[in-house]
Amino acid sequence: MTTTCTLTPKDPARLAVDALVVAVAAAPAEGGTPQVLGAPWLPADVRTSVTRDAAALGVTGAVDEVRRIPAPGLVAKVLVLTGVGPDATPSPERLRRAAGAATRELAGTEAVGLALPATTTDEVAAVAEGALLGAYAFRTYRSAAPAPVERLELVTPLAREAAARAAVARAEVVAAAVHGTRDLVNTAPNDLYPAAVAEAARAAVKAAGLRTLKVSVLDEKALASGGYGGLTAVGQGSARPPRLVTVSHTPPKPVASVALVGKGITFDSGGISLKPPAGMDAMKSDMAGAAAVLHTVLAAARLGLPVAVTGYLCLAENMPSGSAQRPSDVITILGGTTVEVLNTDAEGRLVLADGLVAAVETKPDVVLDVATLTGAQVVALGPRVSAVMGTDAVRDEVVAAATGAGEDFWPMPLPPELKDGLKSKVADLANVADRAGGMLTAGLFLQGFVGSTPWAHLDIAGPAFNEKGAYGYTPVGGTGVAVRTLLALVEGRAAA
Repeated sequence: MTTTCTLTPKDPARLAVDALVVAVAAAPAEGGTPQVLGAPWLPADVRTSVTRDAAALGVTGAVDEVRRIPAPGLVAKVLVLTGVGPDATPSPERLRRAAGAATRELAGTEAVGLALPATTTDEVAAVAEGALLGAYAFRTYRSAAPAPVERLELVTPLAREAAARAAVARAEVVAAAVHGTRDLVNTAPNDLYPAAVAEAARAAVKAAGLRTLKVSVLDEKALASGGYGGLTAVGQGSARPPRLVTVSHTPPKPVASVALVGKGITFDSGGISLKPPAGMDAMKSDMAGAAAVLHTVLAAARLGLPVAVTGYLCLAENMPSGSAQRPSDVITILGGTTVEVLNTDAEGRLVLADGLVAAVETKPDVVLDVATLTGAQVVALGPRVSAVMGTDAVRDEVVAAATGAGEDFWPMPLPPELKDGLKSKVADLANVADRAGGMLTAGLFLQGFVGSTPWAHLDIAGPAFNEKGAYGYTPVGGTGVAVRTLLALVEGRAAA
């Protein structure tokens, strides 16, 4: 089931919905009262009750707070108060998050009205996107679970304006891409293996029905004969062999070209360098980069962007077995660079190296790789902030795109003196260096495979999979991080 979102100029008090959502700002100073935003249509007694009885109702207006109260005088069955924090003019991301928190909490509700501040196109876009992102549930393996909100009605005076309708249409495409990414990340690894991802990509391209979309797949035999040494080595320990999936959106007369390379380790045991058992269940999410790349390309095509976007999904399952690669093996990446494998749990950079070389050979304007690459990213930036490093201009472009999209990416350096740690005694490179600066040395390793092509590396290790409680429009499990940033970057290239 897909959640729909329509615009309406109706009086919210007369809206025939199961729940009506309004925004509440926290008091700017201790001891103050929360403020209902942009709702002069609320019956006076309801407005008074919210402010007078805020403490008793548990209403503070804090970010991520959602409270339901009776709705006397409204057609809606219940009034939902969603917090935006201590700001009477909330930013688009605060609106996005407040709308998403409300729809996430309202799972199982059929029709929801959104009466948050939406007097500009940017506000309409933020509320619609946040509400749609929050209306998500992964129910594949559950016999019974609440369904996401079925129908959204967004109240705005801009309901009949083309720009506002276009903003909602874009929000629907973005939410579908994020949800598709989340679904892949959440799927159990016994069901989602390299060949299964390849089939999912084929099915998605076919379902889109767009002439600009194409997909191709290299199986294990083609990878071995083609010299894709990273993918072949990482995947050789599994009974389910590797794949390289290429998905491309090629519009007529593209104004720019972007290559996206995604790490797609469908399960990462660590290989012979076995990971500790605690937390290994989350390693089904090690293909989040490839999932984000797939759905970014699909979204770019659905939006009809005049940019050629090619995604490379580098898919393998990293398992220990009698056929697995060993510490001290030397492998040859596509293009001829040899790598001494000192740690088989540093496998993501090996499959990405193949993908980066393949991408660079097509001479794109820019190449970006996205990966759940290092635990060092989580140590440095925590579970909600992703890292980006690479060519200075592209790194800054990614940060700007992320800021506009509402995702958190932090720029990181690539100190050249750390390259010495990647020296091997027997090969061109080692796949790991000293533990210190592990996120940065992983970036430096990848940098060696892009040559002079403008490039950025996005490390989403922590933010790709939420193991704690849900917040805002972000559920537990796969988050779909990086899709909105990558899409915003492509859109920026289209407008340049």
